[in-house]
Amino acid sequence: MTVTKKMEDVLRQVDERQDELIELVQTLIKFETPAPPARNTNEAQAFVADFLKDQGFSIDRWDVYPGDPNVVGFLNGTDSKNYKSLIINGHMDVAEVSEDENWEKDPFTPIVRDGAIIGRGAADMKGGMAGALFAIQLLRENGVELPGDLTLQSVIGEEVGEAGTLQACKRNGGAEADFAVVVDTSDLHIQGQGGVITGWITIKSDKTFHDAMRRKMIHAGGKVVGASAIEKMMKVMEGLQELERHWAVTKSYPGYPAGTNTINPAVIEGGRHAAFIADECRLWITVHFYPNETHEQVAKEVEAHILNVAKGDIWLKDNPPTFTWGGTSMIEERGEIFPSLEVDPDHEGVQLLAGVHERVSGERATIDVSPTVTDGGWLGDAGIPTVIYGPGDLNNAHAVNEQVSIEQLVYYTKTLLQFICEWSNTRKKT
Repeated sequence: MTVTKKMEDVLRQVDERQDELIELVQTLIKFETPAPPARNTNEAQAFVADFLKDQGFSIDRWDVYPGDPNVVGFLNGTDSKNYKSLIINGHMDVAEVSEDENWEKDPFTPIVRDGAIIGRGAADMKGGMAGALFAIQLLRENGVELPGDLTLQSVIGEEVGEAGTLQACKRNGGAEADFAVVVDTSDLHIQGQGGVITGWITIKSDKTFHDAMRRKMIHAGGKVVGASAIEKMMKVMEGLQELERHWAVTKSYPGYPAGTNTINPAVIEGGRHAAFIADECRLWITVHFYPNETHEQVAKEVEAHILNVAKGDIWLKDNPPTFTWGGTSMIEERGEIFPSLEVDPDHEGVQLLAGVHERVSGERATIDVSPTVTDGGWLGDAGIPTVIYGPGDLNNAHAVNEQVSIEQLVYYTKTLLQFICEWSNTRKKT
């Protein structure tokens, strides 16, 4: 039997064994892994680890946080030196569920109806993870040997900006691969993404004043040099709005509507209580930036502009704002970074994936940019050419009665299965 004939048989099995694929998605959904609260992926990750062990993978498992382990499975290729390697990346956590959400059924009791699987994580992204696992299972069961190395990263914390993928990239040479596919929600588009960084801007006075001193601070002859940090933060917010408008005029990126690079003043905290002039105020901002920018770059731009604003204020020039950027967890540190990811449409891996997608689905592949963010930027930052490609759409991600199309899930699984095989059989350039 030729490799081509064997692959035809394997691809046919995705249709013939569709019920097994659906059952695998349902199994993953039944593990309750919302983040927040997080710290709840132990059982789900143990399932993935055991699944990969059964397929001949060696397993590296460690706690990123107690109760939230990463699982990385590694399958040695038969000729790793000469053939291309691949990382498949996905996250096991899902979006939080509020008590007042009107689900048709318990979000973690999946149902199948009208050609869709319904349950929390179906689209984002347990459907994508299940398809990847099922593709690997079919390859292994049918004796399809892969010349190149294959790594599957099942990570935690993506929903709350935690460092699951970052740790996977840094640990034990985890960032060594010729290509990576993040199987997150993309509606079967091949995508890059912009980036996100959060930051805290702090205004703090070195003096404190009773609120009865306000008259002397703001009227002629009071002879008290002071200010409310809350009121001064209003000038900083105006400065952020000016910078945001400037970016909207001066920056753009193909595939994004003008002004997608935003600065959102999300949370403000300040003051002690009503008997004090506010001596400290903190503003939590979220900055979205384009795929051809870095989080370090945009943070410096924000700082430079706001410090110039401060120089024009009689009090802020002597009490300039300070900045704290990013973080490895929205839960632990109230901060996150999602690096941007540019996709080269001419890259060998992108071209191959696009070609396989077209052969399987009969539709030309769409190569564009995601309006949201994934962990793909961390793989790109590690120097690995990376794309986002997965089933499900953003209308369903995080939604009540979240669902994924079974037809799309089947197309995705076939595409990924074929791509794994063909990429692994692609010779490295010497």
